[in-house]
Amino acid sequence: MSTPSPRAEQPRGAPDSRVTARDRLARFPRVRLVLRPTPLHRAPRLSRELGVPVVFKRDDLAGVGLGGNKLRGLEYILADLRARGCDSLVTGAGPQSNWTMLAALAALRYRIEPHVVCYGSAAASEGNMRLLRWLGVDVQFTGNPDRPSVDAGIEAVAAGLHAQGRRPYPVPRGGATPLGALGYIRASVELAAQLNSLGEQPSALWTATGSGGTQAGLVVGAALTGAGYQVVGVTVSRTVADSRARVRELAAGAAELAGMDVVLGEPNILGGWIGPGYGQPSPEGQAAARLVATAEGVFLDPVFGAKAMAALIAECRAGRARGTQVFLVSGGAPALFAGPPDLLP
Repeated sequence: MSTPSPRAEQPRGAPDSRVTARDRLARFPRVRLVLRPTPLHRAPRLSRELGVPVVFKRDDLAGVGLGGNKLRGLEYILADLRARGCDSLVTGAGPQSNWTMLAALAALRYRIEPHVVCYGSAAASEGNMRLLRWLGVDVQFTGNPDRPSVDAGIEAVAAGLHAQGRRPYPVPRGGATPLGALGYIRASVELAAQLNSLGEQPSALWTATGSGGTQAGLVVGAALTGAGYQVVGVTVSRTVADSRARVRELAAGAAELAGMDVVLGEPNILGGWIGPGYGQPSPEGQAAARLVATAEGVFLDPVFGAKAMAALIAECRAGRARGTQVFLVSGGAPALFAGPPDLLP
């Protein structure tokens, strides 16, 4: 599936060292969705429980809707959509995708018509699906339980809109594009200033990795800011090899797009935490989410954040995680209100 690329002129030759990351990012238009900076705070009770200092980066408090990491990439994606004169956004994922809900909500805020494609068959009106239907968003199902069926569905919906004389803007699952990854390059610059103010020099930054765009931006951002931490992605969707390849490709694409001459190492992906499957809660994730809620009053979504936290907890208790650990709370709260009650944390 082809996705429009930004109009920004690509820089030639070696980057000028006097040009800051903010200067380079400022060349790309963006709409305003995130109330930045999102909070960065210590998690004292959880830290005592794990014997390791833990700090939360609260992108669940980003502003629009119920918050979430996807808002950062959407700032660039929607700006590019508007610059191209498109009148509709077409994207897709699973029925409980926080990405599709936030993409639709943000699009409506800017008077752009959203269209959502989900794999499988018509789902119950709960969680994010309830919000999509309440907003009156056009939601279509592929009838195929395989996630890749969404890709063809997005193309089909976009083609149908073209045939009607419309100007659709297709975006792949999760908003995982080099342009979207710019959101977490900017977030890394924001985080660097916050860590300095907090007096923290963490050894790792943890995130759940699904479509790969968030980790890709964080990887580039860490290299750009000279961060001493490693970005650890806990795959909740694909094999470690597939996730590593996606993050590597997106990170390289984002760095090239922004004209950032940085050395990118092999993405750090941790496997073994998907549990019963993508989009399904795991026992370890349930226990981790309950611990975080009772210790810090923070809710983690059951299929992304909870699984990443389960991995962090295990690494801490095994003595493999040393030094301050930053955990990206990526949102997804509506998923807490979907599925049978016994699937909740």
